[in-house]
Amino acid sequence: MVRLAAAGRSETAPSVARYAEAPPARVVSLNLCADQLLLALADRGQIASLSPLSRDADYSFLAGRVGDLPVNGGTGEEILVGEAGLVLSGRYGTRVKRELLERHGVPLMVLDPWRDIAGGREQLTAVAARLGHPERGAALAAEIEAALARTKGLARRPATVLVLYRRGYVPGERSLVAELLSHMGLQPMQARLGLPQGGLVRLEQLVMGPPDFVVMDEADARAIDNGTAFLVHPALAGVLPPERRLFLPDRLTICGGPSTPAAIDALAAEVRAKVNRER
Repeated sequence: MVRLAAAGRSETAPSVARYAEAPPARVVSLNLCADQLLLALADRGQIASLSPLSRDADYSFLAGRVGDLPVNGGTGEEILVGEAGLVLSGRYGTRVKRELLERHGVPLMVLDPWRDIAGGREQLTAVAARLGHPERGAALAAEIEAALARTKGLARRPATVLVLYRRGYVPGERSLVAELLSHMGLQPMQARLGLPQGGLVRLEQLVMGPPDFVVMDEADARAIDNGTAFLVHPALAGVLPPERRLFLPDRLTICGGPSTPAAIDALAAEVRAKVNRER
């Protein structure tokens, strides 16, 4: 979902028709996911500044496109001085800045995290239209649909699978990765663990009743801090060896959008290599 706030007012998702005219000349992004959409959908000359994480290739899928584009410090005052024609913001962690911008009448689009493909497609359409490039949103949506079409029902067996992050965090059933796993014919098992909304899974739960596979970032397969130590615990390694771990880089899934076709293809490659291999 996308929400627009302008001149101190909040409105529901903008329509393509409403924003087909007069695209903003200076657009500012306040978070990583807004960065990705702005880099993919806007003219380079429209981009006034991006968030600091835009340059971090560990998290930013399009870090290579940033180049000499300005990076902002994320303060509302800085955005006001820069006279942005539009600000793209995430919903979380930016409330104070959003309220300041709204009070000063700065046009603001608030972008929710992608929970599913349908909501993501709606967001792409709205943002691309607001930027004056609806055809780019349509093209990216078509790339995602093509990736989905070539991976539907890919798994040769209905294996159970769990997305597992640092410290044992499990995302809820309503997440983009969970939808992709189901789309490929796998069975997400958050609910069996009593975590339909997500949360921390106990090591004992996984050891006593492991899924057939886990999805994780390969970078987390090394114990570099307390967060990753959970994922390489000897007891967990015993029931979930490397061949039962589907590696999917976080930079492909932190944000929905330009990285989503690559995320689908990367996950599909792991499914072919590990889930579909002859046992």
